[in-house]
Amino acid sequence: MKTFYNEYKEKLRTPEEAVCVVKSGDWVDYTTALGFPTLLDKALAERKDEVSDVKIRGNLLFGPIEAVECDPEREHFCYNSWHCSAYERKLSDRGLCNYIPMVFRNVVPYYRHFLTVNVAMIAVTPMGRHGYFNLSCATGVAKGILDKADVVIVEVNEQLPRIYGGFDECIHISEVDYIVEGEHGPLPQFPVAPASPEDLKIARQIVPMIPSGAAIQLGIGSMPNSIGRLLAESDLTDLGMHTELCSDAYVDLYEAGKLTNRNKQVHRGKSITGIAFGTDRLYDWIRENPAVSICPLEYVNSPELIGQLDNMISINSCISVDLYGQICAESSGLRHISGTGGQLDYLTGAAMSAGGKAFICMTSTFLDKNGTCHSRIVPRFQGDIVTDPRSQAYFLVTEQGMVNLAGRTTWERAELLISIAHPDFRDALVAAAEEQGIWRRSNRR
Repeated sequence: MKTFYNEYKEKLRTPEEAVCVVKSGDWVDYTTALGFPTLLDKALAERKDEVSDVKIRGNLLFGPIEAVECDPEREHFCYNSWHCSAYERKLSDRGLCNYIPMVFRNVVPYYRHFLTVNVAMIAVTPMGRHGYFNLSCATGVAKGILDKADVVIVEVNEQLPRIYGGFDECIHISEVDYIVEGEHGPLPQFPVAPASPEDLKIARQIVPMIPSGAAIQLGIGSMPNSIGRLLAESDLTDLGMHTELCSDAYVDLYEAGKLTNRNKQVHRGKSITGIAFGTDRLYDWIRENPAVSICPLEYVNSPELIGQLDNMISINSCISVDLYGQICAESSGLRHISGTGGQLDYLTGAAMSAGGKAFICMTSTFLDKNGTCHSRIVPRFQGDIVTDPRSQAYFLVTEQGMVNLAGRTTWERAELLISIAHPDFRDALVAAAEEQGIWRRSNRR
């Protein structure tokens, strides 16, 4: 059998040697999440005084990103994110990160049709005997970016789990220009935050709406994951996984015997995802697990595919909702928080599913940094970014209750949303609805 050892040796470089390919004005890609190439990023940062106007793209990177931190004036490196992690949000607050608007299923097509990638850098698993590097937890977008790049550099991270996939989960050494090796620490850990009392009240309203055999998508955050834990403790059986992000909540479902994927109309017996991050128990579960398949997000998040799954249940969270039913899940006013991600993909797909339901969750109030309480249900947005249009708003849930906005008039929406707002804010919301012409006298109780 052909071996690839000689080709591997020929392409092997130090990080410092590999990043010499980056020129001033280039577009450089770091892909996503655990695909972040820490050794290459550090080496690129050390070239700060040799280059200018190098634009870097990434998303859900957990930092520190050395090329950003070393250049607070952004004269040498300009970082941009498709979807902000908590670390990238802090960069945004400092003026060191710009958001790239997207819907997750479209990210790779954007690259394919419209974008330039001069150099792509990604962390991968060690090469297998057939000459393939596994793209691991970054598979959702990685291969499409690498295919578009003029130069591809892979950083071998011995800690990454090799994950089986349907397609585009690997890159062959023949497609790689340079290989970098080096020591890496343990994979970053992202345990699920403990559920608040409000989270549990929301979760307990949603779980009875989910039938056995349903396919489950859980978004990022403590609230969706709280629902995952309640599902693991429920009497439901034969649940399926179809999600853009795989987190520890699915390990809970698996260990409880709930996650079998037996009833899925597509990929029966397989847990489908596009990106994964969590704790070591998640990484151990997905590592070379034949029951888990990681695929490109343009496939996983396709509404047409999601809609083929009966009883598709999508559970996501948001920041605020206005009285028209517009949903904001990515900014607080003009302050950028996260991104559109796949929320709109799953709202659309779940609506196409026989028996499907899409839930958007939020606490009814929040405290600002000064300790002042605010309603998450607001009269109208003041610069907040609309993630989901009012025409695609379905189930909205707070600890105060649950409503379904599908097919409702503007005045019905106002009444329903005010009914799940915190009682302290309802009178002000009624007055606002009257002023905005979306309140009827018959609404009054």
